[in-house]
Amino acid sequence: MNLVIDVGNTLIKLAVFNNNTLVLKKAVAEHTIIKTVTEIKMDYPNLVTAIISSVGKLQQSTLIFLESQFSLQVLSAEVMLPFTNLYETPNTLGVDRIALVAASVKQFPKQDVLIIDAGTCLTFDFINKQKQYLGGAISPGLQMRYQALHNFTAKLPLLEREMPAKLIGASTNAAIHSGVVYGVLNELDGVINEYKLRYPDLSVILTGGDAKFLSKQLKSSIFALSDFLLEGLNYILQYNINE
Repeated sequence: MNLVIDVGNTLIKLAVFNNNTLVLKKAVAEHTIIKTVTEIKMDYPNLVTAIISSVGKLQQSTLIFLESQFSLQVLSAEVMLPFTNLYETPNTLGVDRIALVAASVKQFPKQDVLIIDAGTCLTFDFINKQKQYLGGAISPGLQMRYQALHNFTAKLPLLEREMPAKLIGASTNAAIHSGVVYGVLNELDGVINEYKLRYPDLSVILTGGDAKFLSKQLKSSIFALSDFLLEGLNYILQYNINE
């Protein structure tokens, strides 16, 4: 059994896998992670291997604790990967993006795949059917756009995401929702269409915290997969154990 730890910008996600089957998933704040992992180990005594992916901040004491409890793999550009990484600056490639690409290799073998992670940022990652990762794009996510409108203006309010009732916003709040949400939706559809012009048999995966909110509004055909990053981390861990 494997423990997967995804340290994000706001929460830490923990997942237990029995081979390829997800059997437990939790999201916690960092100050509770040691207590939560201790409880998980009591419930799953055969849990001895783990992988951690971190794009957020993690206390050194927490990392030392995890290393004392598991055979721990810390995901980085130096870890063996189940694909060829052709990114020109591999050491700057986010570990979350690495995990998503790995998941696509496992679940969509021998296919051209575009993975879109709709979280704090929108990230686009492309891997071809030869298992060559070519790169992608990064732009602001939904909440970052709402935050930017508030932070960089004197009077615009900070709003929570909301699907616009109409395209034409008849109030300031409605105009913000229209601009942010339709802006993201049209960006997603536009990028997907550009990729499909070059790769007609493209498979598109949408994941991340805003995936469910956005998926039903997209014109493009996609796979909305909520646990894709966790599955990719588990696959990387298994790949390194078996090599």
